[in-house]
Amino acid sequence: MVVKSLARELSETTYPGRGIVIGRSEDGTKAVSAYFIMGRSENSRNRVFVEDGEGIRTQAFDPSKLTDPSLIIYAPVRVLGNDTIVTNGDQTDTIYDEMKKGKTFEQALRLREFEPDGPNFTPRISGLIHIENGEFNYLMSILKSNMGDSDSCNRYTFDYSNPKAGSGRFIHTYMNDGNPLPSYEGEPTPIEIKGNIDEFTSVIWENLNEDNKVSLFVRYIDIASGAVETRIVNKNK
Repeated sequence: MVVKSLARELSETTYPGRGIVIGRSEDGTKAVSAYFIMGRSENSRNRVFVEDGEGIRTQAFDPSKLTDPSLIIYAPVRVLGNDTIVTNGDQTDTIYDEMKKGKTFEQALRLREFEPDGPNFTPRISGLIHIENGEFNYLMSILKSNMGDSDSCNRYTFDYSNPKAGSGRFIHTYMNDGNPLPSYEGEPTPIEIKGNIDEFTSVIWENLNEDNKVSLFVRYIDIASGAVETRIVNKNK
């Protein structure tokens, strides 16, 4: 596989939907995660990210315009001990709750499937960062309909151990814009991770489609100390 430019991957489509990036910083010292949301409808665009403990949640920017909270209001990021959970829906809570009971990431996601928003059947994408004793690894998952079949769910989990400095993986919900929206295909895309947290945040935000981008979360975790740096960018201010 060819390592791609994240800027190019983002800029070459108007609607990748929601996306997760996980990897290791260019200097090798940080675990990197990013999550962005986009929207085409007024309801989807009427959101912001806000901090919620060690994680974040989505919130209506203008509560009077919120028409259906079911698939747009959730906690994309939660922290459980040495694990950081990042997802595009309320499966964050499922993973958190089941792992707290001693279940695995994969076992938790067996309880969920793609979103019930036919004909798109938006995939549920999830990531798990684990840092312990100076070691860092991560998992990524996608739950998607079997070629648009509402009764059949395909489940894929990808395991990345000891990721290399300056490299990561990028998974998102849609291949591009369309009607219905075509689900992401294949293994998470290998991408370059360059610069400090502010530089990396700028690369993502500036290359997302101006009309459709809504919010962005970026976190750098120091692998040795556990120190955390977080950036949140909201189009609605």
